[in-house]
Amino acid sequence: MITRLGVAGVYVSDYTEAKRFFLDKLGFEERFDLRMDNGMRWLTVGPPADPGFQLSLSVPGPPMHDEETAAAIRGLMAKGALSAGAWNTDDCRATYELYSARGVEFLQEPREVPYGIEAVFRDPFGNWYSLNELNPQALDAEAMAERFAPGEA
Repeated sequence: MITRLGVAGVYVSDYTEAKRFFLDKLGFEERFDLRMDNGMRWLTVGPPADPGFQLSLSVPGPPMHDEETAAAIRGLMAKGALSAGAWNTDDCRATYELYSARGVEFLQEPREVPYGIEAVFRDPFGNWYSLNELNPQALDAEAMAERFAPGEA
């Protein structure tokens, strides 16, 4: 039985720039920066408040991707077509102010939504992330069903 998500991944175009963004701008911690036996770089970071979670930062290419696949991924990144998930925060507006002061690019300022307060930012590689301050209704299926249409029509 699965108990939790331990590692999620995001594509980046440069390891050094990615490390700088996640550590310096978002305040994450480095978890690992290793070279695996197959030559793949294993670079993971994560928020200090969640030491059991790792975000794997991967540059598309060998040994995981052939050049055609890597080019397709880079194309999606360039278009800003990849969402890398949603990060939770205790105070969306304060985190928005802090990250903005550090030069993080926001696509959407904090705004009230049925599940709390949400802002949207982008990393230097085109991946976008939701930044959420969840309210008590956020994980209540009945409350969300009252605010949104069902997934299947």
